[in-house]
Amino acid sequence: MFSNLFKLRGELGSNQRLILGFIGVLLLLAIWTGLAYSKSKVVPIYETMSNELPSMDLPEAVRDSIINVLVQTDSLAEANATEFERIYPILSPPHKVVASFPDLLKKDRLTINTFKSLWLNIKGYFFALLIAIPLGFVVGLLPIFNGMFNKPVDALRYLPLTALTGLFMAWFGTEDKMKVAFLAFGIIVYLLPIVAQRINEVKAVYLKTVFTLGATSWQTIKSVYIPSVLSKVSDDIRVLTAISWTYIIVAELVNSSQGGIGAMIYKSARFASKEKVFALLVVIIVIGLLQDKYFTYLDRKLFPFKHKSDEAKEVSLLGSMFRYIFTLLSVLYVLLSIWPTGRAIIQEFIGDGFYIFLALAIIELLLELNSRWPALSEKLFSKKTPQPA
Repeated sequence: MFSNLFKLRGELGSNQRLILGFIGVLLLLAIWTGLAYSKSKVVPIYETMSNELPSMDLPEAVRDSIINVLVQTDSLAEANATEFERIYPILSPPHKVVASFPDLLKKDRLTINTFKSLWLNIKGYFFALLIAIPLGFVVGLLPIFNGMFNKPVDALRYLPLTALTGLFMAWFGTEDKMKVAFLAFGIIVYLLPIVAQRINEVKAVYLKTVFTLGATSWQTIKSVYIPSVLSKVSDDIRVLTAISWTYIIVAELVNSSQGGIGAMIYKSARFASKEKVFALLVVIIVIGLLQDKYFTYLDRKLFPFKHKSDEAKEVSLLGSMFRYIFTLLSVLYVLLSIWPTGRAIIQEFIGDGFYIFLALAIIELLLELNSRWPALSEKLFSKKTPQPA
């Protein structure tokens, strides 16, 4: 039963994976708690008198005498204290982090700020993909552009992007436009060389096959290069998700009054609210995991040939039920977003989350239409064979 746990590249069963994952989380929490308590201090609780200093108008000798009395009073109160509390000057323990969430939600508007950062992320990704993928195909496919720009494109990876924030502020100002442009550029410098590299990795057997069939250059691009390259780039985009959050935090330090998770982290760190900083980092980790799952879902929908073996293991009835529910919810959300009152209510509670869920709903409907289009087009456009008299 346990022989495969220490076998090189051994396979884990589903139950083993679940149990070990749970144990791993508990172990990390235990290490975190242990480190927090090892650096903590127990301090007495008492009323401090020396915080209220005497007036500067008093004679210096009188003022010094009063200060000495206040300090001695504080020392005596500290020595006779009967209540104590544990403080964590370096690392906040997990329970303190969890206890900070209500305050973050009520006072710091965590929900709205989270959706604001996420919407910046989505817009940055959109413009980055819109620019990097076509340019990557041009550089990777055409020798003239490959010769001119392949080396400069590779060199872009070494740009210290955090040093360019001043330039982006000069070009785009300090509003959200600058943050989106900075994030998009940060993704482009990594994604553009990857697209060009993926084009070179297309297997020659596919190219020889379409050449044998007499395909034109455009048909080769459409039937071989685009599916092959995009199916691999989708995995690269998932990796870049973690990098994009780094750039979001950097961008939101500029004009932090506009909000966002980066601004919240900056303000919490300034006021020494370590538990809030860790809580916000946990939020970013959870969002990153959800983004990764969603990119995996899109990958399965857009490139099903990569997941044929996995799809065979799924229960078709359960998958159909979830697909039907998601499609129905997407339709309802799109209809609700058209209604001005409904749109105002949603934006009141989640801010930019309105646009995020609208984009997700539209993507879901387009994916559903794409999956049903072959059967639908056959019904709509196929010519019925006339029946013999």
